[in-house]
Amino acid sequence: MAERIEINPYGAKPRQLDHIVGVLIRGGLIAYPTDSGYALGWRSNNRKARDRVIRLRDLDRRHHFTYCCRTLSEVSKLVKIHNSDHRLIRQLTPGPYTFVLESTNAVSRNAQLDKRKTIGVRIPDHPVVSGLLDTLEEPLLSSSLILPDPEGKIMDSEDLYDEVYGQIDLFVDAGYCPLEPTTLIDLTGDKPQILRRGRGVIDFL
Repeated sequence: MAERIEINPYGAKPRQLDHIVGVLIRGGLIAYPTDSGYALGWRSNNRKARDRVIRLRDLDRRHHFTYCCRTLSEVSKLVKIHNSDHRLIRQLTPGPYTFVLESTNAVSRNAQLDKRKTIGVRIPDHPVVSGLLDTLEEPLLSSSLILPDPEGKIMDSEDLYDEVYGQIDLFVDAGYCPLEPTTLIDLTGDKPQILRRGRGVIDFL
């Protein structure tokens, strides 16, 4: 059964952040709130946690995982960014956008399925995530907590915890967190390509 801690959605206390990071360092898988709904998070070298996410979400081998980062400097260590892409990412972050780019050697092989050469990166706009990343001091590998539910139900945190408590190690409960996925933008081509329309505005593209 997963541990559950309740936090203020406007920012967790330092001792709470230390506890969450401790779970991650010990190899745990967490569910936590973001600016686009609850997500699953784990350290990038943790293959067992990654495989648990694949089973929990019933993912196929084409899925892109995402690194949640603190800064554009952190992003640039994980992916290859051209000048035009750099300007776009700087313009849209922090915010509800995920960018797919060619990965660098800094990306763990456990972060990519089917030997992909690309990876998702984002800089979330959420105080809990910012505090968590500052405490962890490294990007957090992440996947939206979207369950394989044929009815597509939107669940509150109570319902969500009931669904996943036996499959994760820690549920970071910040109360109701509406599920509105990020806008997914592929920057591997000559011009940005929208792979998924989400919360982020794209009218200017």
